[in-house]
Amino acid sequence: MAGADRVEGCLFGNGERTGNVDLVTLALNLYTQVIHPTVDFSDLGRVIDTVEICNKIPVHPRAPYGGSLVVCAFNGSHQDAIKKGFKVREEQGKAYEDEWEIPYLPLDPQDIGRTYEAVIRVNSQSGKGGAAWIILRKLELDLPRGLQIAFNKVVQKKADELGRELLTAEITDLFEKTYSLRDHPRFTTVDYSISVDRSTSPVPPEPGKSQDTTDLRRVFRRHSDALRRVGIGPDVADYKQHAIGGGPEVKVATNIGCMAAGMSQKVWVVGITKMWSKVLSWLS
Repeated sequence: MAGADRVEGCLFGNGERTGNVDLVTLALNLYTQVIHPTVDFSDLGRVIDTVEICNKIPVHPRAPYGGSLVVCAFNGSHQDAIKKGFKVREEQGKAYEDEWEIPYLPLDPQDIGRTYEAVIRVNSQSGKGGAAWIILRKLELDLPRGLQIAFNKVVQKKADELGRELLTAEITDLFEKTYSLRDHPRFTTVDYSISVDRSTSPVPPEPGKSQDTTDLRRVFRRHSDALRRVGIGPDVADYKQHAIGGGPEVKVATNIGCMAAGMSQKVWVVGITKMWSKVLSWLS
């Protein structure tokens, strides 16, 4: 483009008596280099619909910027990189107006009318990062690596059974059913009691360090001992907990990796509760 003062072309390069330069690609290439082309492609889907109606030529799924698969990632390593990129962006507190720097995405999908849901596509060949990213954005659950691997096997099996990629709603539904977030088919809470001993309240962690979970692990082991009496003998092998939301309505997500007696495979349990908000009110 060096020195050019005029370019003749048409949308998506489908022209007859004009130049065949793809004006969509040209304009958005300039846009990604912080040069506004003064052409509005903020609703590129509507532009595509109009072009396809007028030309009777479908826009190829892999067409630059406009193709339905352009801002999508099926590859596991690509999905992991995109997921980490979004996480870094959120941790840095960047807003929509700030500089866009996400691996494998030259521009913000929202700039052309796409949603973030369309970025990660999950099929039987996808890595653990894709499904984990969807669960994080839809259910606000930050899955530990072990749980990501375990759930990805469930996703791959389901995708193989259906012979296609899974939709976002299907993945979230599969997660909720797999880890019984909607119902508990085997166990039901009949009664419980909570007592507070302020003399043994956990000491706040030092800056930059995580809360000591030794006491929590002891609680889990006591539950394990109780379950052994009914013929089930799990032992806590991994544990992670994080908050969902904030304020008085804050929820706590708990992920526990259990090893049952005589088994080499880790089984994951997921729970979401508002209990901490009640406990904090009792402690205050």
